[in-house]
Amino acid sequence: MENSLTLLWEDNPGIFLLLFFILLIGALAKWKMFVKADQPGLAAIIPIYDLVITMRIVGRPDSHAWFFIIPGFNIYFGFRVLIELVQSFGKYSILDYVLAIVFNMFYALNLGLAYNEVYYGPVYGHKLSELKARPTPQYA
Repeated sequence: MENSLTLLWEDNPGIFLLLFFILLIGALAKWKMFVKADQPGLAAIIPIYDLVITMRIVGRPDSHAWFFIIPGFNIYFGFRVLIELVQSFGKYSILDYVLAIVFNMFYALNLGLAYNEVYYGPVYGHKLSELKARPTPQYA
């Protein structure tokens, strides 16, 4: 009896190629975004360590990466971290938050590849008014 994954590959190899391509774009997006935030790019392809690096980018303690294993709460926490990640790059509009949540991988690719996108620094524990008043980093 053949494996169902083997049968799926034989019937629809395009699905696997599309999935591989999407994962490749996602890894590239995170890699470039991590490098822009002065973090190791290689962390983008190492499971769990990429969550730790994301926590460092937004200014959260490394231990907050464990919140992603709590069922139900992980959905809320994932959205919260995405919003904080967008804020770390100086984006504060509702549209940016929605785009980051809906088009996550492509928004991260934009943050990583666009020359005009600058990493401002960690946002966790700061008020939104303080964040909006931050000056643009010198290396921008």
